[in-house]
Amino acid sequence: MKRKVINVLKNLLFLGIGLTLLWLALRGQDFELMFIELKNANYWWIGASLVPAAISHISRAARWNIMIRSLGYKTQIFNTFWAVMIGYFANLAVPRLGELTRCGVLNREQNIPMNSLIGTVISERVFDFITLALIAFLVVIFQLDFLADFLDKYVLNPLSANVSGNVTLIILYIVGVIVGGFLFLFFIKLNKERIKNLSFYEKVRNIIVGLIDGLKTIKRMDQKWAFILHTLNIWIMYFLMIYLAFPALRATSQLGIIDGLTVLTLGSVGMVAPVPAGIGAYHYIVTKTLMDVYQIASEASASFALIVHTSQNLFIVLLGSISVLVLTVTKKTPLNAKA
Repeated sequence: MKRKVINVLKNLLFLGIGLTLLWLALRGQDFELMFIELKNANYWWIGASLVPAAISHISRAARWNIMIRSLGYKTQIFNTFWAVMIGYFANLAVPRLGELTRCGVLNREQNIPMNSLIGTVISERVFDFITLALIAFLVVIFQLDFLADFLDKYVLNPLSANVSGNVTLIILYIVGVIVGGFLFLFFIKLNKERIKNLSFYEKVRNIIVGLIDGLKTIKRMDQKWAFILHTLNIWIMYFLMIYLAFPALRATSQLGIIDGLTVLTLGSVGMVAPVPAGIGAYHYIVTKTLMDVYQIASEASASFALIVHTSQNLFIVLLGSISVLVLTVTKKTPLNAKA
């Protein structure tokens, strides 16, 4: 009961942060002008941006399929796709719940160990982070002049202001973390045998082994090139989701490929923020990016962030609902998917 209350309070906190950021993104906007922007938008381009979204979801399911098969389990693309979409659906309610949810769905449907599935998801996130880092590098190289002022204003200056006044505190904190880490490891080593006799030891050990097993899938997978191509395709589709939405508004219609990569990179930061579906964080970052980097009017910038985020999440609601319905209708006794 206590844990449930803590989880509810934590989720409400994250939601509150997201709504605060959304308020900051919309604060001072002329809502009449925003309404005009949204009313005059070309929604055919928004519809077109949903096509690469669907392709990215399929590619993510196929990539996950490759990783699971490398563990020695037989999986079908349909099952992994439904699981991925239900995971995205769950993320709309609770941040990071989607990863556990999709693993739980596949565990129930095909009897694949939960800890191994979680390991594959962690591996996915590692590759996605590397890909995003490469995109960010390209953005910095090609947009250095534009981004310099933006980074100075919103990242470097605030950071330096905070650091300069708290240098001693930060140093003490870092030293404390390092010392605490060594003391913890020393304690574990001294009490190794006692820890093994604890009731939860085997459960924790199995989870860790499963996670390591999942991470090793990258090394032993047979279809490495297919995995890499799917990873590239996912991020190309993410880019097209932004790029194809640019012509929807007159103010953003002149933005090009590098501009799309810039919005994708900075917008991704908002999407991984610990708030439901990136609400608020995505709107704030994309709005500020369009305003400060490309000098686009605030109402048009906020309208673009709102229309892209809303359309993509409504699409996830649609596909997630269909996925839940399909798995409910076709519910059957879990099969042993071991090859």
